[in-house]
Amino acid sequence: MEDKIASLPNLRTVVDAYGLMAKKSLGQNFLLDGNITDKIIRLSLSAQNKKDFSGEKALEVGPGPGGLTRSVLKQNPEKMTVIEMDDRCIQIMRDIQDKTGSKLEIVSGDALAYDYSSLPAGVNIVSNLPYNISVPLLTMWLYDISHYSSLTLMFQKEVAERIMAEPGCKAYGRLSVLAQLQCDIVKLIDLNPNCFVPAPKIWSSVLLFLPGKTPLSKDEIKKVEALTSLAFGNRRKMIRQSLKQIPALEEKCLSLGIETTLRAENLSPQQYLALSRLI
Repeated sequence: MEDKIASLPNLRTVVDAYGLMAKKSLGQNFLLDGNITDKIIRLSLSAQNKKDFSGEKALEVGPGPGGLTRSVLKQNPEKMTVIEMDDRCIQIMRDIQDKTGSKLEIVSGDALAYDYSSLPAGVNIVSNLPYNISVPLLTMWLYDISHYSSLTLMFQKEVAERIMAEPGCKAYGRLSVLAQLQCDIVKLIDLNPNCFVPAPKIWSSVLLFLPGKTPLSKDEIKKVEALTSLAFGNRRKMIRQSLKQIPALEEKCLSLGIETTLRAENLSPQQYLALSRLI
């Protein structure tokens, strides 16, 4: 497979051939350096103690000109699915498909509307996520995290910092709580804006999400989200104020050893989970 991928024209030639100027409306910033995309996949596999993707399935959202697509395919997945809504990129995927045959499946459509439950269990998601839908997509996948083997995702660095933020940090919030309850998260690499075409104004980070040993059910997640919405919606207030609509709040917090003079950013993900279970 690696030889077949190597026979494809280089990515800059592909971009020029298809007049593939990135569209701001689609949150596109293309990564055209194959050395970098290869490194991202190697780092992800290494962190998972995997040699390659043999016998496994992969999914990519927004493949663009196909840099990450090629790097994943080099690692010999049993099958790879790409979801793309830009017709120009669909044609590029078809050029790759000419080399890979049925190993590559192309889905034309909106990633937010795709039925991820139709995927086989244990799929590996790999994506340079479109900036404008990165958080909604991540949240959707976190709700059903046990369905996936891993998520290797690129975000704006600021978003990645929010995801990994610890209690007490300014960046710590609802997304931090949900992601850390559902996954073990590893930062793989930070990327300079100059790695992309066009170069964004911000750095990017690639994170690896591995499902936790005891992921929450969808009902549990909904309770945690409702609780954190109240708390972080008034994050400057003590929780005795921000969560005052919860019946018997003082007693519930006391039973968990949580002081009601704390603010939203002072509670750990596990404390939010414990409190949500008493509501």
